[in-house]
Amino acid sequence: MSEVGKCAYCEVLACYKGDFKNLPIFCPMRKFINIIEESRRKYLDNQNLRKLAVNASMIEGEGYMKWPRLKEIIEYAKKLGIKRIGIAFCIGLRREARMVSQALENAGFKVHSVCCKIGGINKGDIGVPRKYWLSNRDFEAICNPIGQALVLNAIGTELNIVVGLCVGHDSLFYMYSKAPVVTLIAKDRVTGHNPVAVIYSSYYWSQFGIRV
Repeated sequence: MSEVGKCAYCEVLACYKGDFKNLPIFCPMRKFINIIEESRRKYLDNQNLRKLAVNASMIEGEGYMKWPRLKEIIEYAKKLGIKRIGIAFCIGLRREARMVSQALENAGFKVHSVCCKIGGINKGDIGVPRKYWLSNRDFEAICNPIGQALVLNAIGTELNIVVGLCVGHDSLFYMYSKAPVVTLIAKDRVTGHNPVAVIYSSYYWSQFGIRV
């Protein structure tokens, strides 16, 4: 295997061990030495990036195997000195979004939540073919992650949390959010929002051509 960027197949884990003399032939650290150095400099030269990275590692060390992800997010925001948090949520997870909002408010944050259907833009207006609509009505609102991000930008949130945005819609939200984004819930309607379940279940392996 000589193609660069196959870290998922690596058994050496040289980067993890600091064993730089035994990099696999497909290791990106062989070909992209300058890029790796550039990434290191960004942490050193940009105080904000360093603050985000250092505090993330502190949360990893402090809460490892003890805190659920929601607790990690709360403690991360506290370490960063954040006061105002945004929640971008799917309308199908509005109950969960309300509970997350309550937890954050109880932790002392100002919380602003924006639903994915904000703006009420019809799917037909942006060219979604009718056969992909979920209803037979003349109006069906698109998910509007760009709108969610722009509203939270205007409010001035300092950290945004994704709660169950659809595949692809989450990407658009990440692209347009000015504040750093963390994901609390990855939507998966089939697995109860636990996408990795299909990786842990051998019943799905043949469907995806997975060999263990």
